[in-house]
Amino acid sequence: MLAAMPASPDAAARGSAVPGRGRADACPGALRLHTADDGALARVRLPGGLLTARQLVALADAAEQLGDGAPETTSRGNVQLRGLPSDCGAELARRLREAGLLPSETHERVRNIVASPYAGVDGRGHADVQGWVRALDAELCASGWAAGLSGKFLFALDDGRGDVAALDADVTLIAAPGGTALLRLGRAGTVRPVGAPVAAALAAARDFLAAAEGRAWHLRELPDLLPPGTEPLPAPAGGPPALGALPGGIAVGTRFGRAAADRWRLLAEVSAGEIRLTPWRGAVLPGVPAARLPDLAAAGFLTRPGTAWDRATACTGLPGCAKSLADVRTDAARALEHGPGAAPAAAHPDAPSGAARAPERAGGAALPVHWSGCERRCGHPAGRWVDVLALGQGYRVTPVGTPAPSVDVTTEEMAEAVAEARRIT
Repeated sequence: MLAAMPASPDAAARGSAVPGRGRADACPGALRLHTADDGALARVRLPGGLLTARQLVALADAAEQLGDGAPETTSRGNVQLRGLPSDCGAELARRLREAGLLPSETHERVRNIVASPYAGVDGRGHADVQGWVRALDAELCASGWAAGLSGKFLFALDDGRGDVAALDADVTLIAAPGGTALLRLGRAGTVRPVGAPVAAALAAARDFLAAAEGRAWHLRELPDLLPPGTEPLPAPAGGPPALGALPGGIAVGTRFGRAAADRWRLLAEVSAGEIRLTPWRGAVLPGVPAARLPDLAAAGFLTRPGTAWDRATACTGLPGCAKSLADVRTDAARALEHGPGAAPAAAHPDAPSGAARAPERAGGAALPVHWSGCERRCGHPAGRWVDVLALGQGYRVTPVGTPAPSVDVTTEEMAEAVAEARRIT
């Protein structure tokens, strides 16, 4: 059975009027916990995904001693703690303050900054944007007006390779040759040169906040609000490097961003002091030799490219989310491990992977794929991707951004349909 392709979530037609939201921004934070079916949820912002080994251990300890024992990363390189008791807020806040993870109680939800995680590590890009991350975070926390931004508003700081620029953030800075930078607003196809990157990003966010007047949380909802750029958006030099050994460090991945506390402690132990969590639910460890990859692989981290897990994500699903129509992570893990071209392996999302191979397609890597338990499609990627939506009985598989139609399949048929959709050019 074929179905119409769904509209991209949160999209607004250019020039269309967007009414007032009609409700407060309920995005969870470290102090504002969200009540889920599996307990309270806290989201700890990590600008640029940057944290120390000590801070990662503090998060692992909090998850184990207060929550369900398995911290998970998000599509913005933040960390979520799930299964928390509803009365743990004060204790969690104390732990985060002591670890240096709560520099501002008034601005903690607006510290949403992603950055090229390999900047300064693999020899590519035009700038080490980690300095931009720290400066922007400090300015956000020091600006009273910034507390009015939505907890969903996103800054992206790209070192010029085009990895986080492809995430379609609200405000994007792109490093250019010669120490210059380009500013992109929302999903605009144009950019403009800026001389003071961090100041320009802050000014754009402030202008949006003032002009939106509470009608929108994202720039894409009011695409004509701010003046467009003057130059075409540069073509990306390439996405993030593959998992494994890098010039200057290593990169590892997780299954749906989730791993038990002891695995995160191992990552902290292996690190050279700094960990960079990525928007693709992995981690970069600068300065760590490739010889440590086997230890991390044995612990269940993804350490090699070309598997079906590459760019595969999923929302929480059942039993953690009451809105979900399926246990999407278990179904997705089974499809990735046992789908076409994969060798049998344990289907549980936390289990070590077997030899599942990525579905090949002409012209490059397989399309990203995201499983969603409901129409909200929480955490879905930007650009072209395969949307796998739970229907209650089976799934709807849609190659978003391609002319291919949707197809409704049973759960048993889903693996083959997903593998085929990921091959579409």
